[in-house]
Amino acid sequence: MLDSETKQRIDTARDILVGKVPVPSSQVEQITIALVYKFMDDMDKESVFMGGKASFFTGDFKRYAWSKIFDPRIGGHEMLGLYGEAIVKLNQNPNIPQLFRDIFKNAYLPYRDPETLKLFLKTINEFTYDHSERLGDAFEYLLSVLGSQGDAGQFRTPRHIIDFMVQVVNPQKNEKILDPACGTAGFLISSFKHILKQNTKKDSGDKLTTDERKKLLTNFSGYDISPDMVRLSLVNLYLHGFVQPKIIEYDTLTSEQRWNEYADVILANPPFMSPKGGIKPHKKFTVQSNRSEVLFVDYIAEHLTPTGRAAVIVPEGIIFQSAGAYKQLRKMLVEKHLYAVVSLPAGIFNPYSGVKTSILLMDRQLAKKCDSILFVKIENDGYGLGAQRREQVGSDLPDAVNVISDYVKAARAGKLESFKTKEKPCGALLVKKEKLAENEEYNLTGDRYRVTEKRGKQKWPMVKLGDSTFFRVESGGTPDSTNELYWKGNIYWATLVDLPANDYISIIYDTVRKISETGLKNSSAKIIPIDSIIVSTRATIGRVGINKISLSTNQGFKNIIIEDKSLILPVFLAYMVKQLIPQMDNLASGGTFKEISKTNFCSLQIPLPPLEIQREIVAEIEGYQKIIDGARQVVENWKPQIEIDPEWPQIPLEDLCSFMTGGTPTSSNKKYYENGTIPWLVSGDIHKGE
Repeated sequence: MLDSETKQRIDTARDILVGKVPVPSSQVEQITIALVYKFMDDMDKESVFMGGKASFFTGDFKRYAWSKIFDPRIGGHEMLGLYGEAIVKLNQNPNIPQLFRDIFKNAYLPYRDPETLKLFLKTINEFTYDHSERLGDAFEYLLSVLGSQGDAGQFRTPRHIIDFMVQVVNPQKNEKILDPACGTAGFLISSFKHILKQNTKKDSGDKLTTDERKKLLTNFSGYDISPDMVRLSLVNLYLHGFVQPKIIEYDTLTSEQRWNEYADVILANPPFMSPKGGIKPHKKFTVQSNRSEVLFVDYIAEHLTPTGRAAVIVPEGIIFQSAGAYKQLRKMLVEKHLYAVVSLPAGIFNPYSGVKTSILLMDRQLAKKCDSILFVKIENDGYGLGAQRREQVGSDLPDAVNVISDYVKAARAGKLESFKTKEKPCGALLVKKEKLAENEEYNLTGDRYRVTEKRGKQKWPMVKLGDSTFFRVESGGTPDSTNELYWKGNIYWATLVDLPANDYISIIYDTVRKISETGLKNSSAKIIPIDSIIVSTRATIGRVGINKISLSTNQGFKNIIIEDKSLILPVFLAYMVKQLIPQMDNLASGGTFKEISKTNFCSLQIPLPPLEIQREIVAEIEGYQKIIDGARQVVENWKPQIEIDPEWPQIPLEDLCSFMTGGTPTSSNKKYYENGTIPWLVSGDIHKGE
């Protein structure tokens, strides 16, 4: 159990390093290397004390023993040189187990400041270990630091989500278990603990024979492209009893070396992001793509044994993106591998990402037996979805485990008719595979089919922009333009120029003009929070923007502040408001400038589907918008370029033509307008580009 002294020492070590090693993941790496280094020396001392011999620091490597670094006869620069040389060369020490050589592979000291190193090593030297569990406590805390930062190359998977996935997949003692993007080996360790728990009567794993336990430790494998992650995984597994953990530095997506190795259970949260230009994989994947999330899911599906099972966290693109590779992947999964989709709430990776994810559950045997896919929706994972992720009551995860377990049991027994989704929690829904295959979309958004079932009786609810449950509408204002104290301050002040006509939806990061605090206080302008919808409602009606900065606006805007972003996406609201322009035009009134009143604006209604449907609609609209933008660019590039010869004579227009102005007959005299035969042109008859 982590004690306060251990926690304080790790925090102190990080504070010492932060000036030279600012990245949290690199701090964790340096502390890990130092802790393992000292741990090896402590084991040598213990062995000698018990009458045995040192095994780590012997022969030519005796000079690198931890205690030698603290020889009072050596100065700061000598300590720096000795420690830096030691962590590089320990990988070549033939006297230590391969595990420890792998931990020191590619290790190096990223700074050359003797004072920083001296303070750092002095702090590490205060750690004492009477058992590897003490080192394990320190390492667990280090990993929690890494998880809170989300800074090790991909988002760390929350422990309770890992345990949920392991519980659903239910790995067994005789099965080979793989994580092809293992990070810090969280899925492997959770699976190991799950199997021990299954085989416990009194003490942990006491129902396993000696041979079974020995074989069990060889059943776990992990790959990671990052040597830093490999190092952390090796240490983590060693501290959980794995003497020779099989963690390999390996590029799962581009290397063919291990393509023919299969697993009974695969658990993963692979990286979502692809590098610029995409991945360049080999040709053995069934689905050809350069997107890492597509390739990882393909890899997992193709590397299950005939009785294999898997659980993998995926981003929303896998669920509904319409690009060819995504659809091809979903088709393959639905037909051969998939049996359930678990929708997770956006925000489980907070504080470092609000990304929306789902869990795909695969079982090759079950997929052959079932003609439907089970959809389960998690709305409460036991933690708040804010930045702090505070624990809360009412988690859906235990119910979800039971729903999925009941479905699997019914399917294996050939009694799916006994599985009644209406009686199940977590929005359980069964959708026929033939339904998923409609239009060749294979869309895996559960709410899409839930809505379809209800559409005959009801539509998505329509909500008014003035509904205070969802929105707050604020107008803007303009400070006195003659008072210089009101202007050129640090408060962004949006006008129509900040929402260019060429933008379908403007994303506002800056404004041309700014006002001061005094100007704000002495006008009707108000501060509008980030991710509000800025709508022009005077003169030029219907320009729409999303502000990525807090700002104020002039009185030509109505600004929609979203009260609950867990119910509506800002970008979805912006697209819906854009559809309201014809209604806004009809409701606008005025002489010189048409304007829509706040009352009329608040009476406008938009549909409010579930959040997942909103994301799907946004993705589809943005797909069309990219096509429109591309076509516009083609047109711009094909405009004729007329070169003007400066030698050509310049002639005033009045020498070439005569000018006439128009006029407007009195509008109150209807005879001027009825049954007329003379065409009368107004500015509204002229359209840009026509």
